[in-house]
Amino acid sequence: MNFIEIERKFLVRNTDFISQSHKNTQIIQAFLNTDPCRTVRVRLKGEKGYLTIKGESTNGISRFEWEKEISVNDVYTLLPLCEPFSIEKTRYEVLINHSLYEVDVFHGENEGLIIAEIELDNEYQFFEKPSWIGLEVTGDTRYYNSYLSKNPYKNWKQ
Repeated sequence: MNFIEIERKFLVRNTDFISQSHKNTQIIQAFLNTDPCRTVRVRLKGEKGYLTIKGESTNGISRFEWEKEISVNDVYTLLPLCEPFSIEKTRYEVLINHSLYEVDVFHGENEGLIIAEIELDNEYQFFEKPSWIGLEVTGDTRYYNSYLSKNPYKNWKQ
């Protein structure tokens, strides 16, 4: 099991990705801990539950990640213990030349924000950027879900 997550994040220019998507899933998640050194997340993704621990990123691209599937009942048991605000989003999966983009369309307090992520095997791996990919925000902590749970996108000055 690999405990290092290597990913790049981008803002999304338009919704052209939706027609290229082969799957979409509703996600609700909340945080037991949002300390940047160790975030602890509870997530309901479709019909499955997860508990995830992420470490601090040293370079903005790579960080420790441990994830365990838990029961949906466990998710609902843990949610009341979480910090006050949750994240709601629809995740679209888009395959571009053997690379999987996960595009999150945020709802609720983060409505209007769309972020695409791509997980890589190494930090220097080449990947194709589709036309709907915009500004890279890898390493910008404002786009971490833990930050968005406390500082919703709707409150940002555009």
